Amino acid sequence: MNESDVEYAGFWVRVGATMIDTLLIMVITFPLLVSIYGWKYFDSEKLIAGPADFLISWILPAVAVVWFWTQRQATPGKAALSLRVLDADSGGNLSLGQSVGRYLGYFVSIIPLGLGLFWVGFDSRKQGWHDKLAHTVVVRAKNHGPKPVRFPQADFHKLKD
Repeated sequence: MNESDVEYAGFWVRVGATMIDTLLIMVITFPLLVSIYGWKYFDSEKLIAGPADFLISWILPAVAVVWFWTQRQATPGKAALSLRVLDADSGGNLSLGQSVGRYLGYFVSIIPLGLGLFWVGFDSRKQGWHDKLAHTVVVRAKNHGPKPVRFPQADFHKLKD
């Protein structure tokens, strides 16, 4: 991978990736939840219907997303759109700590009316608050725009393609 081969991924392509990931999570979790709780699950006003709900709706997606970031540099939705989540300085793989921090950073980004997510549309490196907190960037594998990516501490001979 070379800096000239990637650019920062913008807001809308990241929204598309999130929609793909959300659909995949729903395809996996909804049948499990219905098989355990029945259709009444969707009528409940409780945030968490029980231990299985907590595991399936909260823990499973978090573990899956962190695994995909650390092992594949992208969730399935991001991979489908040729996006990768990288360390903001080196351009390398995320550490486990960065991945967990980035995931928890989503909550920080969402709480103030989603402002931290919309920040991607205004930031010069297209970073949301979760990216800034975890020191990550999301890049596109293809050159679609005018702003080249720069990793100040990159050693491109050691990076995995």
